[in-house]
Amino acid sequence: MIDHLVETGCVHTPRVEEAIRTVPRHLFLPNAPLVKAYGNAPVDTKFDGSGRSISCASQPDIVAMMLEQLDVQPGQKILELGAGTGFNAGVLGYLVGEKGHVTTIDVDQDMVAGARSGLAAAGIHNVDVILGDGALGHAPNAPYDRIEATVGAHGVPHAWLDQLAPGGRLLTPLRLRGSVSRSIAFENQDGAWRSVGSQMNTFMPLRKGIAHDPRVFVPLDPDHTVTLITNGDQKVNADALSDIFRQPHTEAWTDVTFRGPESAEYLELWLACAMPNGLSRMPATNEAIEKGLVTAPYPSSTAVFEGGTLTYLTRRPYAKKAPDGATVYEFGVIGHGPDAEALASDVADQVRTWNQGFRALDVGVDIQPLDATPLAPKPGRFTFDNPLNRIVVEWQ
Repeated sequence: MIDHLVETGCVHTPRVEEAIRTVPRHLFLPNAPLVKAYGNAPVDTKFDGSGRSISCASQPDIVAMMLEQLDVQPGQKILELGAGTGFNAGVLGYLVGEKGHVTTIDVDQDMVAGARSGLAAAGIHNVDVILGDGALGHAPNAPYDRIEATVGAHGVPHAWLDQLAPGGRLLTPLRLRGSVSRSIAFENQDGAWRSVGSQMNTFMPLRKGIAHDPRVFVPLDPDHTVTLITNGDQKVNADALSDIFRQPHTEAWTDVTFRGPESAEYLELWLACAMPNGLSRMPATNEAIEKGLVTAPYPSSTAVFEGGTLTYLTRRPYAKKAPDGATVYEFGVIGHGPDAEALASDVADQVRTWNQGFRALDVGVDIQPLDATPLAPKPGRFTFDNPLNRIVVEWQ
């Protein structure tokens, strides 16, 4: 597993590689077979009453990527929000060494007990596992040199910013809008919280506390083979979208292309910002695709909906290959519902706008207080208020 993380570039510093190789992941997953404990996939560890996973051991390449973003140094004090199995806290404990300390918090007593057990089995003694609301942080051990959230957040709790030491770094999987999240590292620069790096990432959302971020799962067909995942910042009429694929169908192709392995993460971010209702995940089973219920959606299953109309991204091989012979794909938009043609056209126009004016630019994210003076409108700048902060996303 570790060799794969190194080969794919998820791990690129010797200290992170050593830490992940040293801390035994299987001790934190006592009920999982070794092939799962050391596979590069998440392992579900807790479920809600409907059988949906609400906690898991994160995929190792995501753990590694975030550790690289966090840039932990020996002797530092770390706060982790979302103890989960305790494995990530154990790796953090290894990275800070004997002179450092880690505090990790979870909202569920059974998860706290499991994390403590795993840490004890691994012989890691510089980690405190606390039962509590991660959104409140843990003031008794503050200030912290690094704060890492391993749960998704829609908005940044004030306690996290307040409990950082000067020069500290906050790393959080921030759900920016709809289903689109990124693992963003923030530092305070001249009194403003600005991103210093970000990666595509999605985590289980915060639960139970002041930053509770519920999701709504909307079945789109009677057999539940296609599901729309929506969030609290989106307006959804589940009844209007039920059995949507029986509604009129339209297609809009964009002439915007990608090489096969190229990521479309910044296109997804653009659509999440530009479309009035954001962007949502729409997982579809193989059965739904094989039956022709849906055209094969783009792998990240991104959908835009308004009222009783739904669109989603798809792709097809482009007429021309890349100069090196690689397959090139064209993005298209599939629409269903009474306003399918108009909504699909709007999404396709935004794909072209991003491609023509913003594809080559970097993206920055700032955290501002809700009472901050509004920024002047500017192409490529999007501002969203959530219950905790104002988030500014800007292509620059």
